[in-house]
Amino acid sequence: MSAEYVGYGRVTNPIDLIEQLATAHDWPCDRTNDDELTLVIAGTWTDYHVSLNWRDDLEALHLACAFDFRVPENRLPEMYKLVAQINEQLWLGHFDLWAQDGLVMFRHALLLNGAVATTRQCEAMLQAALEGCERYYQAFQFVVWAGKQSREALVSAMFETEGQA
Repeated sequence: MSAEYVGYGRVTNPIDLIEQLATAHDWPCDRTNDDELTLVIAGTWTDYHVSLNWRDDLEALHLACAFDFRVPENRLPEMYKLVAQINEQLWLGHFDLWAQDGLVMFRHALLLNGAVATTRQCEAMLQAALEGCERYYQAFQFVVWAGKQSREALVSAMFETEGQA
């Protein structure tokens, strides 16, 4: 069952909206098929590789945003702790750690259930992913490359300065 806007008699695929957003923001994108789009979005700390998939059978838009670094096997236990601690704080989406690849990614889905996705919904979904990745990227780096414990890394990443020096 596809999301259909009955008033105009046309099927609206949310991937089309995301592709329009990518064009408006000059984000490099690749449309591999009607239901899949990949983006590269420059962040403060790294480039984020975003994959969006439309599942017609679920009427859901799935987003996966990965960083370009791998977690070494010896840091996996501490990284699992960090992911759990971060996920406790998130309202939208969640982080996953794919142990086989050592890959950290943010995932989120927009369930439409018969509705048509709006540009604002798609923008909000992308914004939640990018804000989450930007906010916690350094914590992931502290655990992987600085050898920090998860709690210490999270506290360091959550520290926000105010004003200017």
